[in-house]
Amino acid sequence: MYRWLIGLAAASVTLFFSGVVYSEARPAGVISVTDAIHLIDSRGRDVVLEKPAQRIVSLAPHITEILFAAGAGEQIVGAVSYSDYPDAAQNIPRVGSYDKISYESVVALNPDLVIVWQSGNGEEVAQRLESLGLPIYVGEPRKLEDVAQSLKDYGLLSGNNKQGDIAANQFLAKLAELKNAYSEQQQIGVYYQIWNEPMMTMNGKHLISDVIRLCGGRNVFAEALPLVPRISVESVVRANPQVIIASGMGQARPEWLDDWRDWSAIDAVHNDHLYFIPPELLQRHTPRIIQGAEQMCGFLAQARRELKGSK
Repeated sequence: MYRWLIGLAAASVTLFFSGVVYSEARPAGVISVTDAIHLIDSRGRDVVLEKPAQRIVSLAPHITEILFAAGAGEQIVGAVSYSDYPDAAQNIPRVGSYDKISYESVVALNPDLVIVWQSGNGEEVAQRLESLGLPIYVGEPRKLEDVAQSLKDYGLLSGNNKQGDIAANQFLAKLAELKNAYSEQQQIGVYYQIWNEPMMTMNGKHLISDVIRLCGGRNVFAEALPLVPRISVESVVRANPQVIIASGMGQARPEWLDDWRDWSAIDAVHNDHLYFIPPELLQRHTPRIIQGAEQMCGFLAQARRELKGSK
């Protein structure tokens, strides 16, 4: 169960289970484009390709999805488990899981680029791939705008500049629309529950907290020290969120969300503001996160209206 959840949840659950340390890094971006392709990755390294990559290995499900969105789906020759979106991604040969890479399989695919997930795969994987002489690009989305940057970067690295830029601009346009509509609304306290046993949420540095802020919300556990802390029922009662939003394991609302109904002292429970958003729409750092953001903004707006009407 945990392995399924980890594969789905991008930086959130993975950081908790794998023990990866969250650290600051320079945002990826273009240095210059002459005859060769130059990009700075999330480690602050200058990645140089003599020509666009035609054989790409993706080491995270969200990387695979972004590559498809940037027009490079047909250039992916290897991916990790749970790389299941879009449907075509399910046919790509597997090279292990995000935390257990088969280096022999990667080398056998003869890639001209391996895209690594900094917090999920870890520095040891990046260094091992480099020691094998493989060109790598290390990525790590930290805020919503980073998704757009990833679309541009992957488009450039794969020679699909136009498609990558179009997808990035569409994402940014929708993001701006949501910001204009919701970010200045009256703030509302939100508890986002990743899982129930152990009970987990995320702090204010996590990408999902950026979505909460976008929607005019306040993560009630923003000040927690771990990126993905374990918490208790008592700590949620003390935080007293006005809205509770649950994750889960798929498209179905998790049964454990309704366990909160036993705690009517919490404003979110008392006012029936218990909501569910499919995890793949928020916990993968891909263009689909804007769909999850739309749902979250709608839920917070509904709760805000009902709270205002009850006064």
